[in-house]
Amino acid sequence: MTMKRRTMMKAAAIAAVAAPSIARGQGAAIRIGEINSYTAQPAFLAPYRNGWNLAIEEANAAGGVNGRRLETVFRDDAGKPEDAVRFAGELLAAEKVDLLSGGFLSNVGLAIADFANQNKRLYVASEPLSDALVWGRGNRYTFRLRPSTYMQAAMLAEEAAKVDARRWAIVSPNYEYGQSAAKWFKELLVRAKPGVEFVAEQFPALGRIDAGATVQAIEQSRPDAIFNVTFGGDLTNFVRQGNTRGLFEKRFVASMLTGEPEYMDPLRDECPEGWVVTGYPWDQIQTANHRRFRDAYQKRFNDYPRLGSVVGYDTVVSIVAMLRKSGGTDTEKMVDAMKGLPFESAFGEGPVLYRAIDHQSTLGAYVGKTALKGGKGTMVGWRYADGARYLPSDDVVRTLRPQG
Repeated sequence: MTMKRRTMMKAAAIAAVAAPSIARGQGAAIRIGEINSYTAQPAFLAPYRNGWNLAIEEANAAGGVNGRRLETVFRDDAGKPEDAVRFAGELLAAEKVDLLSGGFLSNVGLAIADFANQNKRLYVASEPLSDALVWGRGNRYTFRLRPSTYMQAAMLAEEAAKVDARRWAIVSPNYEYGQSAAKWFKELLVRAKPGVEFVAEQFPALGRIDAGATVQAIEQSRPDAIFNVTFGGDLTNFVRQGNTRGLFEKRFVASMLTGEPEYMDPLRDECPEGWVVTGYPWDQIQTANHRRFRDAYQKRFNDYPRLGSVVGYDTVVSIVAMLRKSGGTDTEKMVDAMKGLPFESAFGEGPVLYRAIDHQSTLGAYVGKTALKGGKGTMVGWRYADGARYLPSDDVVRTLRPQG
């Protein structure tokens, strides 16, 4: 009897996960299961959660979606793919969420995406930058908001091609995101400027960089320029050791994510000047939409927004736009509504859409140079790089992404 009961319970749980969303009453809340690495990456994800909650509050204050309130059920995967998958199953089977969202690290996002595909449930990936998420391992049920590794590498390669630097070194975290960033930057820069060469490549373990040894290895290769992909504590240690040893003097540096306040602020007056970076000059963007967002965020949280704040906010905004278009929470209808879906970002730089061909959004990023002002880092000379300009053509995507 015990074995039979366990078998029946297991079958019921599997059925609950695999079955499409069941239509609820008009007044029932729409539930979103949000999985993220809150304890592992707090610098980005604490502001992310604030931005997420602000968008939820605004949507509900405006009457919700089709008369239904939005609710979020949060889970912390602590940066572990196996925990993220376990939580995804729990959210669908026990919490009866209508869709999944979130993800920070690329390996975690890929694990959730595979789960979503196997169980035929919608997953709106907010932050994972892995190109595989929408290309090599792309699937019908997964969509991604942030500019991908490829897109940000393309933005920086475009700037790198303008400088007189032939010998390049790379430092990048040793997991899917870092490896992909290095691969695309090399390929795109060589294509734009034949004759460049890569004389050193360092791939430290994420969160465990030996910055002294890394800086020494790069210095010994005598590069003209450096492409950096480290972030968080790894970036801080790399910059500190590089400054101490003069690594960055008279060298061009292109650096992914470094202009984001989450990673620039901890550098304080050690922030290097003149690096070309992708980032978020939160205090300088004056579009109407961004001013409204920034003012609402500061009023609500008594703090300034980080890039994570925008990502969390925009994820909810795009989900709300999808729900209005789909007219309900049937999974297949939500998936169809996501394809080609336009929405307005907090950046306010014009409409953004999720491309139908690969489910990648055309949200862009800001590209500029680092500078010191008032004893802390900032971005100067920046421009908004429209994500649509930094994505491959449909013909190329068809060679990168599985059909169907």
